[in-house]
Amino acid sequence: MLRIVLFVLTNLAVMALLAIVVKLTGLDVYAYRRGGLDLQSLLILAAVMGMGGSFISLALSKTIARMSVGAQVITQPRNATEQWLVDTVRAHAQKAGIGMPEVALYDAPEMNAFATGMSRNHALVAVSSGLLAGMDREQADAVLGHEITHVANGDMVTMALIQGVLNTFVIFFARVLGTLVDRALAGNRDGGGGGFAYFAIVMVLQVALGFLASLIVLAFSRWREFRADAGGARLAGRGAMISALQRLAANHGENTLPKAIAAFGISGEGGIARLLMSHPPIEERIAALRAAA
Repeated sequence: MLRIVLFVLTNLAVMALLAIVVKLTGLDVYAYRRGGLDLQSLLILAAVMGMGGSFISLALSKTIARMSVGAQVITQPRNATEQWLVDTVRAHAQKAGIGMPEVALYDAPEMNAFATGMSRNHALVAVSSGLLAGMDREQADAVLGHEITHVANGDMVTMALIQGVLNTFVIFFARVLGTLVDRALAGNRDGGGGGFAYFAIVMVLQVALGFLASLIVLAFSRWREFRADAGGARLAGRGAMISALQRLAANHGENTLPKAIAAFGISGEGGIARLLMSHPPIEERIAALRAAA
């Protein structure tokens, strides 16, 4: 079963932290008026927290991703393989019209790679040692083209915008429903917006609604994979992209990429339900490339 992607997990953690800060500082009192919810003020508060949390997550994405897998940025290539990797990423970045990303390697047996970063010109492309060992240069070239396309398409920024809007609604409705539930439990006496019970209800609702919102983010993640495959085909050749996907499909080794960051990888991860998948099945991606031909 697919775990929520690193970006979504970081976002949820940031949102929980912001909720605690807002509670402790008393900022949430501005969402109430005469014992009742001020919906306009609440919506403004939700938007500030929601969009802010999402873009804080985006700003941290590169650092957290690098730390999660122990990726080492290549500042000076030490061998021919690292030199080829840097040169290939640079060539794809120039073709795609973006700034040169940081290029990193991490030690893992599975064939995988991922891209992340706050903008098209300040991104990170990380590749596993298993991918370099398990794929030929043509296949690895296509994978790098796929990741560069993610960056060029601004997928992370788009995801942050989508997540920010969803955060806003999650925060808003968690507090509206939390007020109603708290008042019902209190028998309509001093319920809503006050004590610990209300805060606990809101946090539970925020987690539950946040999980539902993540399904929308994962749907976008699946859609963007088809676009990135098409971009990889343009940069490295359709045959190379199909060959790389076929090689991934044949790889049954253990995936050591943290589940939280799996949705940023080239290979992705399936689940018991399509709604919980960050990537479409590889056979569907190959079929889409062949149909485009």
